[in-house]
Amino acid sequence: MRTEIRFAGIGGQGSVLASSILAEAAGMAGSEAVQTQFYEAAIRGGAAAGDTVIGDEPISFPWVLNPDYLVAQHQGAVRAHFDLVKPDGVVIADLMYVTEIPETTATVYHVPLTEIADGVGIRRVANMVALAVLAKVSGVIEYEQLEHAVLAKSPFGSGPTNQLALRQGFDLDLEQHRVATTAGVSA
Repeated sequence: MRTEIRFAGIGGQGSVLASSILAEAAGMAGSEAVQTQFYEAAIRGGAAAGDTVIGDEPISFPWVLNPDYLVAQHQGAVRAHFDLVKPDGVVIADLMYVTEIPETTATVYHVPLTEIADGVGIRRVANMVALAVLAKVSGVIEYEQLEHAVLAKSPFGSGPTNQLALRQGFDLDLEQHRVATTAGVSA
């Protein structure tokens, strides 16, 4: 089985790092995994996305065309990638930076990723919160494997903070953040 996951936002939000950590965790768990990335030339503020494909067979085509899961960390990510999500897919959108969600048949979770990161003390760990929410919703990776990958790939000194953000995201009651999406959402 092949699962396509896209983390999308703007430069500096850690979409590429989150997709890389997910691929690392899947590999540690014995799955086949590949990670690709694309971003604008601007280091901060330009569009950025990291894709992870996870499967139980060797992956011959590494690109995500129609994500099963989209983590949208910014409204621009919704504009650019939302229509690509499979009809029965899942969208995880940041409550602070995604204010409009179009009509869809996908399942949508409008989650306070950035607010949780702020509570941890560092806004830039919202990607770790998102990674944990994705793991919980998708079941593509066990929490313990994800935690090991986070610690292995965290930049020097950031492991404990990333680990705390991961735990906060995984412990979140997601049903409170699930939205009815046939009519779309506008905040």
